[in-house]
Amino acid sequence: MIEGSEHAMGAAVARLTAVALGVAVAACGGQSAPAARGAGSPAGDRVASTPPADTGAAVADKVGPQGQRITHLDVAGHDVTAEIAESAEDRARGLMYRDSLPADHGMLFVYPRAQILGFWMRNTKIPLDIAFIDPRGLIVDIQHMEPESDSTHTSARPAMYALEMASGWFDANGVKAGDRVGF
Repeated sequence: MIEGSEHAMGAAVARLTAVALGVAVAACGGQSAPAARGAGSPAGDRVASTPPADTGAAVADKVGPQGQRITHLDVAGHDVTAEIAESAEDRARGLMYRDSLPADHGMLFVYPRAQILGFWMRNTKIPLDIAFIDPRGLIVDIQHMEPESDSTHTSARPAMYALEMASGWFDANGVKAGDRVGF
């Protein structure tokens, strides 16, 4: 074997293993389908949480209970406070192990590009609903997710963002696919 090629081969195997594990394993509610949430980007990779250019709002400088930044969203005319899950690690953890969410609070998952997203609820105690959102801020799909479930919820179309809220929040506020999220 050529000197140094063993290291390169080991790195390639590690990357392939990470991708394979990403396909097979997802945490809380987030995997990009077919690969796991955050797969395809290095674990420490921070995704710019800058919202679509046409929305124009900036991200607040507040910090949530797990260290994520917090922002305020306009979800079809309703004010929502959202923790931002922008790193692969934050997206993988999501809302796992939480016992509750405050009213009108959720988590915004930010991805580097629009793609078909898939989420599950392993280790997530709270029943949630999820809105998949395209790069323009348009809600493409809303789905209900049962707690502690390994069932995958896949976006109907490519999405760059996903917003998890307490179960029933979207219905109670009259929010539906086709509505817009202002960042």
